[in-house]
Amino acid sequence: MSRKIYLSLDTTARSRGTDLVAAQVEKKLKAQPELNGKLIRNGSRGMFWLEPLLEISTPKGRVAYGPVAASDVSAILNQQCFDDVIEHPLCLGFTEQLPWLKSQQRLTFARVGVIDPVDVEDYINHDGFVGLTNALAKTAQQLVDQVKESGLRGRGGAAFPTGIKWQTVLDEPEQQKYIVCNADEGDSGTFADRMLMEGDPFVLIEGMIIAGLSVGANQGYIYLRSEYPQAHHILKLAIKNAEKAGYLGQNIAGSQHHFALEVRLGAGAYICGEETSLLESLEGKRGLVRAKPPLPAIEGLFGQPTVVNNVISLASVPYILTHGGAKYRDYGMGRSRGTLPVQLAGNIAQGGLVELAFGISLNQLLQQYGNGTKSKRAMSSIQVGGPLGAYLPSEQWDTPLDYEAFSSIGAVLGHGGIVVFDDTVDMAAQARFAMEFCEVESCGKCTPCRIGAVRGVEVIDKLLAGNNSEAQRQDHLSLLHDLCDTMEFGSLCAMGGMTPFPVRSALKYFPDHFVTPPLNHEDQVND
Repeated sequence: MSRKIYLSLDTTARSRGTDLVAAQVEKKLKAQPELNGKLIRNGSRGMFWLEPLLEISTPKGRVAYGPVAASDVSAILNQQCFDDVIEHPLCLGFTEQLPWLKSQQRLTFARVGVIDPVDVEDYINHDGFVGLTNALAKTAQQLVDQVKESGLRGRGGAAFPTGIKWQTVLDEPEQQKYIVCNADEGDSGTFADRMLMEGDPFVLIEGMIIAGLSVGANQGYIYLRSEYPQAHHILKLAIKNAEKAGYLGQNIAGSQHHFALEVRLGAGAYICGEETSLLESLEGKRGLVRAKPPLPAIEGLFGQPTVVNNVISLASVPYILTHGGAKYRDYGMGRSRGTLPVQLAGNIAQGGLVELAFGISLNQLLQQYGNGTKSKRAMSSIQVGGPLGAYLPSEQWDTPLDYEAFSSIGAVLGHGGIVVFDDTVDMAAQARFAMEFCEVESCGKCTPCRIGAVRGVEVIDKLLAGNNSEAQRQDHLSLLHDLCDTMEFGSLCAMGGMTPFPVRSALKYFPDHFVTPPLNHEDQVND
């Protein structure tokens, strides 16, 4: 029996050199067949600072090495007896016992980094399609009730109760209905959707099938960000393999139900992450935000009732149908139930993905899992929830990861992306970037967003010009606050409505950055 050697095919891992290491492993195995090894390209465990991470299966579990260079491969494979941990400077021990990984609650990401992403049998051997099997024995209403019981809320950022959305679609008269997966992941510091699609695409497929059974839909679409070619390749192969295995198409899993699934590439626009703009793009039109009502659950894709859910929302459903809604609900706090895949990015020593139950504080998360800043300087500000999320000062870092807790301090948890800045950051420049981002990415349909963002950039530039009297400065600040009010309360969607969040938070908690000229790069380096 051959021993398995695992290396990630995840986009981030590949950017750190896993393909070079994999090529060296293949070369070594070919030159020394007595090693009796087999290379498997799996997803990433999410420990990006340790990539390339090489794992070798043993009777006691997988042993991890990292970060591994191609030049390390020969020594590792020659010394590894495949029975236990060996003495090697890159040997980390048994993967599942690594503290960073062991302390997580991996429900949705349980198989990511463990299985061959496109092998149906490997997925089944790790409890795959159990949720679907259970779902086929239930009525549509029973399925929706299970999702309601779980407390699952949309993981794309809006946090709307998933079961309520499904109930709305189910209650519509029997007709053509659709399941649409929003995989247009565009927030800064986010990569959970991509990691899951590259590491465990079948859990998304299974979740979409269950969603179809729940509301009476037989057609699904994955609207995938065009900048994710690796995820596109893996999804297409996984769908093809699922069809061959009888889990997609006619009579899924031997039942009388049918479900077809297609991947459609996005238009490269941030605004298409908004569900109605996504539907317009999916229909072949320009991605413009629709006025609501009607809701997509009533008149969505091609005017038909449509479930639009984020990747992580849909991928959480198989666990719920496998273990029950109550068990999923046991994780978390308040109205934030289950787990959240948190993505650590920016100036962070240990960047990657951590899946935890809601409730851990931001500070604990960053210290325990992020290990402080990469620059070793003090943290100054943390942006949570993408480019439209507020900048949080240190006094707010004890806030628990909870939708309502974040809302109470004027922040958003969003898709779980966390970007860290150290004390060299220029917060005035960050506020300007928020307005500029909105200016570039606005669909242009509503005036507050389209014009407000342009005026916002102009006002911030005047504020930072350095030649203002105090009276002029106060006038600029007053106008900027008025613009933020207009955008928040007058915009058609969250693009313009949330752009004020980062601007206001920068003004409120870092006011000196709007008075003192920012340090230049040379000053920062020599500080």
